[in-house]
Amino acid sequence: MNTPDQIRERLKELPHAPGVYRMLDARADVIYVGKARNLRKRVSSYFTKQSGVTPKVRAMVAAVDEIEITVTSNEGEALLLESNLIKELKPRYNVVLRDDKSYPYIYAAVEHEFPRLRFHRGARRGKGRYFGPFPSAGAVRDTLNLLQKLFLIRQCEDTFFKNRSRPCLQYQIKRCTAPCVGEIDSESYRRDVDHAMLFLEGRSEEVVEYLVTHMNAASEALEFERAARLRDQIQQLQRVRSEQNVSTGEGEFDVIACESRGALSAVQVFFVRYGRILGNKCFFPAHTDGLVAAEVLNAFLGQFYLSGNRDRDLPPTIIVSEQIEDEELFIAALGERRGKPVAIKTNVRGERAKWIKMARDNATVALEQRLSSASDYARRIAALGEFLSFDEPLERLECFDISHLSGESTVASCVVFGEEGAKKSDYRRFNIKNAGAGDDYAAMDEALLRRYRRLKEEDAKLPSAILIDGGKGQVSRAIKVLEELQLEDIPVIGIAKGPSRRPGLETLVLAQKNLEKHLHSDSPALLLLQQIRDEAHRFAIEAHRKSRAKTRTHSSLEDVEGVGAKRRQKLMQHFGGLQGIQRAGVDDLQRVPGISRALAEKIYDAVRR
Repeated sequence: MNTPDQIRERLKELPHAPGVYRMLDARADVIYVGKARNLRKRVSSYFTKQSGVTPKVRAMVAAVDEIEITVTSNEGEALLLESNLIKELKPRYNVVLRDDKSYPYIYAAVEHEFPRLRFHRGARRGKGRYFGPFPSAGAVRDTLNLLQKLFLIRQCEDTFFKNRSRPCLQYQIKRCTAPCVGEIDSESYRRDVDHAMLFLEGRSEEVVEYLVTHMNAASEALEFERAARLRDQIQQLQRVRSEQNVSTGEGEFDVIACESRGALSAVQVFFVRYGRILGNKCFFPAHTDGLVAAEVLNAFLGQFYLSGNRDRDLPPTIIVSEQIEDEELFIAALGERRGKPVAIKTNVRGERAKWIKMARDNATVALEQRLSSASDYARRIAALGEFLSFDEPLERLECFDISHLSGESTVASCVVFGEEGAKKSDYRRFNIKNAGAGDDYAAMDEALLRRYRRLKEEDAKLPSAILIDGGKGQVSRAIKVLEELQLEDIPVIGIAKGPSRRPGLETLVLAQKNLEKHLHSDSPALLLLQQIRDEAHRFAIEAHRKSRAKTRTHSSLEDVEGVGAKRRQKLMQHFGGLQGIQRAGVDDLQRVPGISRALAEKIYDAVRR
């Protein structure tokens, strides 16, 4: 490990240039990624003794063993690279946004004679119109359902549309005008599509004016049935407009507000397009303790808009609740990505100030709910530690379970819980290789040995206690494994089901203390144990199903050296499938072109194992 003096000597070799720096610990893990206008000055500032340094920075600097840099041509490129590296590496001391999903849109294939409206996610390369982004798939489907009711636009696939000989159910329930069988001409249908797109653009008043004009004309022409249909459509539109009582005025923008407390932050994003609110979404970026909302927002914007291959529709204006440090950099980088100017605004007035307040209020509510949930976990864990008379607090619980089907594709799961709840990024599953079929004891031994041998080798954080879904036998075997690894000081708790296997009748087995205890059915500690056990069971079953599916689709021919894809295809075609190959003799296999005697013998042995 490099000493602080050695690191300071290396800092003298850093260039006075813009770029990105990565701080690595003794295990060569990246613990922090940052950007700089001047790499030498910025990185050196961490190792210069000065007052006012935060505990986070002190802890980070103490863990640094190596520093890597990437020089860029300007600070804007450094900002982009920093955002992508944070997204990819998820360093411990950075603010990390865990949101890898693209956002959905509504797509109108306007080049079609009878365009359809459909859900779309991914790259927007089609020739039609895209409306969004929407915060969730549910918001898109709700809007599509509303458009079907208002304008009767088809949403069926083109293959379905082309092969209809009579109207489908959507026509019968008045959700479509059946253009597939000629119940409406293309001009009238196109007009309905144009109205739907005007509605999506927030120009529903133009649609209402058009419909009112034609309703009056139909009435004057004594076409009362058509006038009544238009009247009903107008009433539906007016009802929808009154229900959507949140008005934004003109414009397209995103509203982003952040609330932070300790090591937890909530970032609320409202999507506004064509003067209409499309919905909102809340994010909980991971970060260390002590960051203020402005710092979280500064990190959030880069990862939300710039990192990865996110095909995001950038609005011309982004309204944020706090003044951010890299505002000018973001304006330049976002403008370059959008191809048009992007404004970032903080001190807004009037209608937009109301939006900031609404976003901030929603962020506060979401943060309080998350904190309440986290405190509930902390309360349950504290109750468990108190019930079991543990001297040390239970900061980390790991639970194991085994899943197989008559010994096939045995898999072990390990789930991790802390005071904040499930730590899904720390979950692990183990494909059991050495245990005999159906031997749950040996499978558990293997899983525990592999898990904690690796944690010891990596000097990683060990659990406060280990939970086992089982009774005395499983717990005793687990203790032997831990003794072998010299980890016998970690408590092992068995959760044994009662005779009727009903929840609430579990027995807790503590072999190290030679105790068996029962918790009351409504005890917070028992509820926690049940939740962790059920999560381990779910994760194990999910892993087992994937492993079993992979095993059953794997051909034994794939394990034969010298039999590639082409030879497998020839064998399958010659014998009509794997069963035919299994019935074939060595001489039969040798008749296939490209199969020698030696290779035929290998295949014969492999398919009969």
